[in-house]
Amino acid sequence: MADFASLIVLAVLGALVWFWLHSIRILEIAREAGRQACSREGVQFLDDTVAGTGLAFARDSSGRRILRRSYRFEFSETGESRREGEVIMLGDRVESVAMEPYRMLE
Repeated sequence: MADFASLIVLAVLGALVWFWLHSIRILEIAREAGRQACSREGVQFLDDTVAGTGLAFARDSSGRRILRRSYRFEFSETGESRREGEVIMLGDRVESVAMEPYRMLE
């Protein structure tokens, strides 16, 4: 019985390590999506990072349950202001990138 309990503990620990490593990979994809969106718009991607703001189950195009993660990032059009953007990930793909409205200076 003790061997079975040890096996269960190892399986749970393995699943947690896998989830953590997978989450880091998804975070990197989201960070790159935020950086690319800022580059396309000609604004500065601040702090070179995104922060997780949400985690929920959703359905993909095949109807399977999959994790939807949301991340927040900050950008600036002038270097003096801070605006917010959001990256939504569905599984390991970018579902959407949205940026707070801003005004470009001439």
